[in-house]
Amino acid sequence: MFKAPDIHPNALEAAPDGLWIGDQVSEKVFKVDWKSGKVLQEVQTESHNTSGLAIGAGYMWLGANGGVSGRRPPRPTDKPFGEVIQADLKTGKTVKIHQLIWGGGVHGITFVPQTQTLWVTALSIQAVAEVDPKDFRVLRIRPARGDRPHGLDWDNGALWVLIAGDHLVQKIDPDSGKVLEIVTLSRTSDPDPHGMCIHDGYMYYCDAGLTAPGPGSEPAQICRFKMAAQS
Repeated sequence: MFKAPDIHPNALEAAPDGLWIGDQVSEKVFKVDWKSGKVLQEVQTESHNTSGLAIGAGYMWLGANGGVSGRRPPRPTDKPFGEVIQADLKTGKTVKIHQLIWGGGVHGITFVPQTQTLWVTALSIQAVAEVDPKDFRVLRIRPARGDRPHGLDWDNGALWVLIAGDHLVQKIDPDSGKVLEIVTLSRTSDPDPHGMCIHDGYMYYCDAGLTAPGPGSEPAQICRFKMAAQS
């Protein structure tokens, strides 16, 4: 489709008026036009190793995965562990930091308007957790097995989890945890998958160009494909 405004897009979020993109190194978040990629909004966040992004309940939620691996100079807000940062939508400034009770890192995060809850990837236990955004109380945990669960979104009552290292996306029933569908990406010709979101019947993903890039890697590329009709 087009390239992200920054070099290492690692998190995506769909909104009616634009595509939100979080960069893994600059920690900037951009909202761009769905068709042209033109930047509509840009904010500098205080995240670190940004790996997930959600917009909801009046805030920006960032999956800060801990450690920047020497990819940029250190900043005072960097941490060596994962956390979820609740930030101001207009300024990107941190409002509150939420610790992960399961420890380890975090990638994708998504807000579900129908339930007013967040789902967060829990990498250390290969799962996704539903939490109350007000106090981060865990409501449900469901399996998300594979090599690096990353992009995460909610569509028509189901969770979609992009498993980056396995180049596939799982559709998961949030009630039973059962895998309902698997979409496979090419390891040799498709850009590497990292962040992911769903919009108007298409699945979008981005290639951060980092973490074991494959032969099809196209750093900064924003890709999409048509999803199968859902019953």
